Amino acid sequence: MIVSGKLLDIHRREIYPAAVCLHDGHIEKIERKKESADVYILPGLLDAHVHIESSMLTPGEFARIAVTHGTIGAVSDPHEIANVLGVEGVNFMIENGNSVPFYFWFGAPSCVPATELESSGAVIGVNEVKQLLERKEIKYLSEMMNFPGVINEDEEVIKKISEAKRNGKPVDGHAPGLRGKELEKYILKGISTDHECSNLEEAREKIELGMKIIIREGSAARNLESLKELFNIYPEMLMLCSDDIHPEMIMQRHINKLVASLVCEGYDVFDVLKACSANTVKHYNLECGLIREGDSADFIIIDDIKRMNVLETWIRGEKVYSNGLVRFSAPGCRKINNFSCSEIGVKDITVNPQTLRIRVIEATDGELLTTGITETVSGEGPIVSDTEKDILKIVVKDRYNNSPPATGFIRGFGLKQGAFASSVAHDSHNIIAAGTNDSDIVSAVNEIIRVKGGLSFADGETIRSMELDIGGIMTNRPCGEVAAAYQELSYMVKSAGSRLSAPYMTLSFMALLVIPELKISDRGLFDGVKFEYTSLFV
Repeated sequence: MIVSGKLLDIHRREIYPAAVCLHDGHIEKIERKKESADVYILPGLLDAHVHIESSMLTPGEFARIAVTHGTIGAVSDPHEIANVLGVEGVNFMIENGNSVPFYFWFGAPSCVPATELESSGAVIGVNEVKQLLERKEIKYLSEMMNFPGVINEDEEVIKKISEAKRNGKPVDGHAPGLRGKELEKYILKGISTDHECSNLEEAREKIELGMKIIIREGSAARNLESLKELFNIYPEMLMLCSDDIHPEMIMQRHINKLVASLVCEGYDVFDVLKACSANTVKHYNLECGLIREGDSADFIIIDDIKRMNVLETWIRGEKVYSNGLVRFSAPGCRKINNFSCSEIGVKDITVNPQTLRIRVIEATDGELLTTGITETVSGEGPIVSDTEKDILKIVVKDRYNNSPPATGFIRGFGLKQGAFASSVAHDSHNIIAAGTNDSDIVSAVNEIIRVKGGLSFADGETIRSMELDIGGIMTNRPCGEVAAAYQELSYMVKSAGSRLSAPYMTLSFMALLVIPELKISDRGLFDGVKFEYTSLFV
């Protein structure tokens, strides 16, 4: 088999007509030609950090869509399903990923639960991490979100990092806003990457201390615009990722469009391509090919470097996508879940004033970071949502037990009527809801409980939901169906007044305690700077 086109040779940093000769799944020979077809051959694209579960798709279905965008592999952290089901969830991801022609490189979740300060469905301790890291399918220790534990040398945290070092596998970081001496201590313990940088100064400091920066452009957090200048300074220290990408977005684009955007702006095409191929392969010691003689035949064919429309995708010498058709299907899979709680009532989320000042979470569209502000309440009767001030009640209900929900308030959603809820709530995946009135909040939460996981919207008699029957965070349905159902619910939330570009995605991160500043879990408001719980009342 011979494939011809203009080869983007990232090793020689040249573009030249070539014939790539394939044999037995590998590249046997690369011949320079005087001319070739007017298409381009380049290495298959890699997503350097992604939670497949955030797409709400199984690994097999994620792969089926990703190859249409030229993605041949993903460095995947399965800690979302692990927080629900522990090692059983990790095994599910590996098993399902192995059923399709795609490279999945999974990590051993380092923080399950993300903190011990919330209710989760499982625990992955040092022994489980040790056993996972000894498996060939596990390429690294997943993002170490407990950066206070690293800095303060928490015994269990240090043991997990030591197990990764013992197995010769890198440790991913997660350190939003960490700077100075604390950052130095964090990196010296062996943390080698970070995907949480949101500004150039922070990224430069981390790189100068030896850390690789994975630039994220997902559905909720998008940092490419802020960090793209790094390609002119430290291109060899960069990778690209989607981190958390929802189904409607991966239907439209993946890493390919990040490449196109950067090339169109004048960034060096070879530096950009290496950031989503060779740099990732080298850092994680991955086994896919990079278009060299003897390599596995993993490559893509595109129409134009500045458009990055994918014509063909090849993995291990097999053409898995061409002419708009994916040449494999996602398999069926077993249903696994962990969901056990009873419905709630309005009295469970009623807030009576203790003082006239309350702490309010302030969310920003496109950012995972929040701030904490204070607001004055009237003190006349229970405290309720105030749509005039854009202050909504936010509720988190433990899905694993029958403990009472925690209630707080949030600004930035813009909702004018109704309520919406989800069991996709990083990282413990309890039920999270926000709304304009208690009745609709209760309806939205109880709909999630009824279907044992999913997304919902409630506005009076109108109640709509989307079931996620795998761990309450994924489904085996085709991406097109999932994207359509998700977009319908998102449209309902936006029609009810929300100005967020991805309201469900933003809502899902309001319970992620390891990202500052003020968040909420099933146990109450949490100060992510002091790393401790704080009172709703000032």
